Amino acid sequence: MSFQLVIAEKPSVARSIAAVIGATEKQNGYWQGGGYLVSWCIGHLVSFAEAGQYDEKYCKWRYEDLPILPQPWQFIVPDEKKQQFEVLRALLNRPDVDSVTAATDAGREGELIFRLVYQMAGCTKPVKRLWISSMEDAAIREGFANLRPDSDYDALYQSALCRAKADWLVGINATRLFSVLYHKTLTVGRVQTPTLKMLVDRDAKILRFQKEKYYAVGIQSGSLKADSERISDAEAANLLKEKCTGANAGCVSIRREKKTEQPPKLYDLTTLQREANRLFGFTAKQTLDYAQQLYEKKLLTYPRTDSQYLTEDMGQTTQHLVSDLLGLLTFAQGLALTAEVGRVLNSKKVSDHHAIIPTAEFAKQGFTGLAESECKLLNLVCSKLLCAIAAPHEYETVTAVFSCAGNEFTAKGKTVLVPGWKEIDQRFRSTLKADTEEEVLNTLPELAEGQSFSVTANVSEHFTSPPKAYTEDTLLSAMERAGAEDMPEDAERKGLGTPATRAAILEKLVQMGFVQRKGKQLVPTKDGINLAVVLPESLTSPVLTAEWENRLTEIAKGNADPDEFMAEIEAQVRQLVKTYSCISADKQNLFQSERVIIGKCPRCSENVYEGKKNFYCGNRSCQFVMWKNDRFFEQRKKAFTPKIAAALLKNGKAKVKGLYSEKTGKTYDATVLLADTGGKYVNYRVERKE
Repeated sequence: MSFQLVIAEKPSVARSIAAVIGATEKQNGYWQGGGYLVSWCIGHLVSFAEAGQYDEKYCKWRYEDLPILPQPWQFIVPDEKKQQFEVLRALLNRPDVDSVTAATDAGREGELIFRLVYQMAGCTKPVKRLWISSMEDAAIREGFANLRPDSDYDALYQSALCRAKADWLVGINATRLFSVLYHKTLTVGRVQTPTLKMLVDRDAKILRFQKEKYYAVGIQSGSLKADSERISDAEAANLLKEKCTGANAGCVSIRREKKTEQPPKLYDLTTLQREANRLFGFTAKQTLDYAQQLYEKKLLTYPRTDSQYLTEDMGQTTQHLVSDLLGLLTFAQGLALTAEVGRVLNSKKVSDHHAIIPTAEFAKQGFTGLAESECKLLNLVCSKLLCAIAAPHEYETVTAVFSCAGNEFTAKGKTVLVPGWKEIDQRFRSTLKADTEEEVLNTLPELAEGQSFSVTANVSEHFTSPPKAYTEDTLLSAMERAGAEDMPEDAERKGLGTPATRAAILEKLVQMGFVQRKGKQLVPTKDGINLAVVLPESLTSPVLTAEWENRLTEIAKGNADPDEFMAEIEAQVRQLVKTYSCISADKQNLFQSERVIIGKCPRCSENVYEGKKNFYCGNRSCQFVMWKNDRFFEQRKKAFTPKIAAALLKNGKAKVKGLYSEKTGKTYDATVLLADTGGKYVNYRVERKE
């Protein structure tokens, strides 16, 4: 008997496919049955080799070894993924496997993941491609009925390989180049660096902002209030107020407009991360982690998606899902909803995966046994689905203009005609403990042109507002839009990064010390600002990403040469290394951390500073140093703290608590002396026990 081997990208996808095609026997690392073997990768099973694998000299970071341009490229399987790779290698080379089906995600990265595993395993068997955007059973069956030769996707694979190689070349060479020049690890990346630059630019605008005072004159008659335009001069505002007080105001125009606000789209990962940050304060990474947990529990669909629509084959299941949710969600009790599911179905707008929605499994199981964070996220996703298929929100705006003392005053009002989807949104928000902004409706009294009122007047003082610092919500939105206008309509990725990688980019910027969180705000640090300033615009502008995406889209269509693209990337890297061969001495200290003065040197009276491993004299010709791991303190199991060091330098002695005695096995307090500073090593001794 011969088998068809199916390779999915993730274990959960493999399990779903196996169930549909009858491979129900669980084996070690795969499913078997019905003439199929179904196995899986764990994301990227095969990675690019580290630089040191090409040549041992690359283990050290030196300018003279740059640029690093691998020829040929080498690949590795990381240790933690070797077990599953060996399962796949064995299956691919089994004599009873006569064909292979690539069932990794339908997109550029999915194609790369499969091809690298197939090549590394040394397999030459024929390959068909499963290309689906939905994990519904019917979609899987239809996909298997319409398998295509994997050679149809050769150009897509070349595009994916070019993207990965180019990221490696720019990342490793630029990171090493600027780290060596500035004597500090400065990670540079095609997505990470322009993101940092956006934060730095916003921070500069906030710092440069100078607030300006302005005034407004308001007139009032009963419940009717109207305001003037901005007035920059206090005297002019007070003069107008005096003229208006007790005068008559006439209604010169009334404009009524009926408006419709269409329901929101469903969630892709970025919009889910943005709203969860705004409503719950979740970081982008937390939202992705919670969504992934729910996906693995089969309660949420695949989260790493950039689509806000469902495929057209999902209409009926979505209709059933909505009916079930209405009975399950507390905020939807008694809601009269006519579900217009057709509005969220559009297969053409679904790329690798459809929008994020709850599953039929969740409709059965509900919130039982879920953590609070998971419940919050599920409620948010459910609310969005109900809003998306509800009626539009209809309202009327009224703008009335009044004339008083030769000046115009405006009053604005709004009346809701059909609550539509906003009723669901408001019901959901009323269940939140968080403070959410509620829309304040201002209903104007009945008005007619030519009406006249006797009014009172007042002056109010205001200030212009600075730009707001980015939050994860607003930064994710900015990343999504960055450079998008320079990209082709059919580019696979627009903006900076992908929905799946943006959270990790933000976390890395924080971990590297280039960005810090202040409440919900993301603010660049001194090092982050310096890095954005010293790097060339080619690395800090989203234009590089836009240019790459243009070329990669052409390669994926078969209209551009991958070798030509890579030759250009290599030329750019060579030029970068050549341009930044050296920097001035003052710039070399740009990233040096500010040194903390501990005290004065007992030998030469210069300042003593704290280092990572010691307390050292700032005078290089003086050899004075106190090591933190000095045997005196280590034997007594006591950390040699800056406080102890400062006291020893100031008084020649320090009171130290909790010294350990090996003889008695007990701790004691003592006065420690800085006994001898003349030799190469400093000595200490206990003067007396307290």
